[in-house]
Amino acid sequence: MTAVLVLEDGRVFRGEPFGAVGETLGEAVFTTGMTGYQETLTDPSYHRQIVVQTAPQIGNTGWNGEDDESTGIQVAGYAVRDPSPRASNWRSTGSLDDALRTQGIVGIAGIDTRAVVRHLRERGAMRAGVFSGVSLASDELLVERVRQSPGMEGADLYGAVTVREPYVVEAQGDKVFTVAALDVGIKFNTPRMMALRGIETHVLPADTTIEQILALEPDGFFLSNGPGDPATADGPVALTKQVLERRIPLFGICFGNQILGRALGRGTYKLRYGHRGINIPVVEHATGRVAITSQNHGFAVEGSAGERFDTPYGTGVITHTCPNDGCVEGLAGLDFPAFSVQYHPEAAAGPHDAADLFDRFCALMDEHRSSGRHHLRENV
Repeated sequence: MTAVLVLEDGRVFRGEPFGAVGETLGEAVFTTGMTGYQETLTDPSYHRQIVVQTAPQIGNTGWNGEDDESTGIQVAGYAVRDPSPRASNWRSTGSLDDALRTQGIVGIAGIDTRAVVRHLRERGAMRAGVFSGVSLASDELLVERVRQSPGMEGADLYGAVTVREPYVVEAQGDKVFTVAALDVGIKFNTPRMMALRGIETHVLPADTTIEQILALEPDGFFLSNGPGDPATADGPVALTKQVLERRIPLFGICFGNQILGRALGRGTYKLRYGHRGINIPVVEHATGRVAITSQNHGFAVEGSAGERFDTPYGTGVITHTCPNDGCVEGLAGLDFPAFSVQYHPEAAAGPHDAADLFDRFCALMDEHRSSGRHHLRENV
C-alpha cells in the first residue's frame, strides 16, 4: 500500500502507511531529537503539525503508559524513515505503530526524511498532508487539498489543548508554595518538576479569570508551553497583564514566553522553520553560560541580545538568545517579578541544563512572598 507526504509547494514524497490509514492536514515541521519520540508525539505544542523525525530509526523502545506528556498523541501526522519492526524495551506495553493506529494518527514511513528536512530548511515550514488508502488521488488534487488547508500564522490553537476543568498536582513532601499554572498546552512533567520542589500546582483552563487566580492566593503564576500563533492569545495576554499589575511572581516557558512578551508590549513573528529538538544552545547574557536545551516553537519574540525596554510595570530585558540565529530565548523584569524562557526546562525528553530555572522560580516566590500577598489583598 502507498502513502504520500504532500507539501504545499508541490513536492511529493512517496512511502508506505505508518499508523492509521487515511488523510491528515497540518504544518510540516521537523524535530532533531535522537530520542524521546513518545514525549514528542504527546507534546500539545505540536497540535496540528505533521512532525518529520530527523533520526532515521524510530520506534525501537515501543510505547508505554508512563512517558506521555498529555492525555494522548497531539500531532496531526508523523513521518519517519525506518520504523522498528518490533519493540525491545522492558517498559514497553505496545508498539509505536499500534499507538498511532489506536489513536487515529495518519503517518508515513519509508521516505527520505533527510531530503524532507533539507527542503523545509530551505523553503521553510509549510502546509502539508499525509494521504493513504481511499484518500489517495492525483498529485495535483492532493496539492490543492493541502493549499486549501489553514496555515499556522493566525492559528488560534491553545483553546483546543487546554484542560477543561482545573486540577491540582500536590507537592511532594511539605508544601512550600502554591502556584497557579495557566494551561495553554502544559506538559505533564512540568507540574511534576514543581512538585519535587514543594510546589502545589493548580493547573487552570486558558479562560481562567484574575478573580479565580486571586482566590487561590498563589505565591506564583506559571505560563505554560502551547501551540499556535501567540498573536491570537489575547485572553492569556490580558490575564498576564493583570497578574503583572499585582506583582505576582511569574514564570513562563515556550508559548508562555511569547505571551509574556506580548503583555510587555513586544511583538512576535513566525520563524522560517522554527526550533524543534533537544540539542539547541542558548546563551544567558548576564553570566555567559551556555545551556543545551529542549525546544519546540515556530514563533518568537522580537528583540536583540541584552536589549532593555520600557514596560507599564518597569524595565524589561532580553536575557537569553540562541547563538545559531539570534532568536530571543528569554525575558525578565529588572524591577518587577517576572521572567520567561523560550525553551523547556522540564526537558522531557532532553538535557537537564535548564532544570535550575524551577529553583529560580522558587527563589523569586520566596523573595516576593510577603510583598506579593500584600498586593493580592490590595487588589481583591
